Amino acid sequence: MPLFKRRPGIAVVEMHGVIGAAIKEPDYSRIFERVANNRKIGALVLDIDSPGGSATASDLLYENVRRVAQRKPVVAYIRGLGASGGYYIACGAGTIMASRAALVGSIGVIYMRPIVEQLLSKVGVEISIFKGGRLKDMSGFWRHPTDEEAGKFEDLIAQIYSLFVSVVSDSRNLTTEETTELATGELYTAPVARDQRLIDRLGNFDDAVAEAMRQSGARRRIRRFRPKRPFMERLSPFRGSSAQWRALSSLAAMASGGIYMMEPGFLGYGLTHTGDD
Repeated sequence: MPLFKRRPGIAVVEMHGVIGAAIKEPDYSRIFERVANNRKIGALVLDIDSPGGSATASDLLYENVRRVAQRKPVVAYIRGLGASGGYYIACGAGTIMASRAALVGSIGVIYMRPIVEQLLSKVGVEISIFKGGRLKDMSGFWRHPTDEEAGKFEDLIAQIYSLFVSVVSDSRNLTTEETTELATGELYTAPVARDQRLIDRLGNFDDAVAEAMRQSGARRRIRRFRPKRPFMERLSPFRGSSAQWRALSSLAAMASGGIYMMEPGFLGYGLTHTGDD
């Protein structure tokens, strides 16, 4: 009696929220490794709704998505917002789709940190610094950067920005000049992004799943992969507020300074987005 081999199904990975806070790179990297190695999975659909976040985490996740795409079809679906690092990750997919009302792009890099020099002075607080290395405290929040330090920051930003441009150029088959014209940091509506070749086509989630099926020959059997929540968080009576706590943690981290692929207008995004919590 002949044995019939079942066709593989479709993996769906939701990436909703700030990268580095709601979207933690180590957790999602493990998920992508599982998807890549799972023979029962024929294709991957990324369900993206993110304003971006950590530049480093965005690049690591992009590389993980790209590794999956080298083994099986990957379709990135931008549900509502695919901005900055969120779009960067989508570039790891072979196909990018978006809902017609989605916002896409914000191709750019930002460095931010608070300067509380005047506040410390008003409350009578002084900070004593001892350092080894002339520029060791260049990111300190207790003073403004010198002209030399400002130049160093600009150089760091320029290098990460150049990486972003090269990733978009390579993945979307655009020249560096074409990408640079689009990489102003602004957001585009999905139809404009399609016309500018930043995405492939418009559609809804079902269309994205159908595209993944078409490319892979997989059946419509959807398996959702999500990070495991920490044991203590699962026991906590405050589980419903975990998204708010993640958002506050994200804002606190950004206030301490860092390089971000982040849409600044959505810094409060996680405060109202609760996802599955």
